[in-house]
Amino acid sequence: MLNPQSVWEDIVKIRERSPLVHNITNFVVMNTTANALLALGASPVMAHAEEEVRDMVSLAGALVVNIGTLNPQWVSAMKNAMLKAHEKNIPIVLDPVGAGATPYRSQTVNELLREVAPSVIRGNASEISSLLSSGAKTKGVDSTMSSDSAADCAKTLSGMYACVVSLSGQTDYIVRNDELELVRNGHPMMPRVTGLGCSATCLTAAFAAVNPDFFAAASHAMAVMGIAGEIAAREARGPGSFQMYFLDALYNICEDDIKNLLRTGGE
Repeated sequence: MLNPQSVWEDIVKIRERSPLVHNITNFVVMNTTANALLALGASPVMAHAEEEVRDMVSLAGALVVNIGTLNPQWVSAMKNAMLKAHEKNIPIVLDPVGAGATPYRSQTVNELLREVAPSVIRGNASEISSLLSSGAKTKGVDSTMSSDSAADCAKTLSGMYACVVSLSGQTDYIVRNDELELVRNGHPMMPRVTGLGCSATCLTAAFAAVNPDFFAAASHAMAVMGIAGEIAAREARGPGSFQMYFLDALYNICEDDIKNLLRTGGE
């Protein structure tokens, strides 16, 4: 079961080391995700040009590949960055945003997975299911399924690519082969703010940059996301103020917050 002390220790490492997280991500969320990384203590960089991604990822503690807004140049940059990260043993977190919504998205993410197996795949239920079944559909970039219904898909996907799968929803499932962690933190307002799912991906990368156990890193990231969401909801009056308070919660999160609020497993 997830240990609050180990979660806090990783937060301290992020704040002390400020790992560089290289993001090849989408236009919609760049500001949100960069601010989330900064609030937690990491250092974000958004570098998409094919001419520099191999050099940039070489400097990073982790790489985020997010397919939210695609074009052929970015896909090529993603492949090059993933190959370089794999060569240098830098963790890769892949977010298959909207996979299953269109053939191009599904084709692209499958090409990326054939190129290099990531350290962590993080997505919602529809996205995770679509990586195994062409019949699984995504509504734009939103899930049409519950995380509970996609847990078996997450386990299968983990075995296929020998990676961690982090499945977000009302309950977050973190899977590595036969290992399973459930995180039950969060708030219903979170899906009403664009970029929070992508922020979970970026925070996963930050934790992976300081913790070589990617199963633990992904679990810690989802715990912190959910707890920060609960803290933010205490003050927020709606999605606009929620985003502001969420960043404040990440910045101010303390050891007692983790100890007192973390909910895992069957609790």
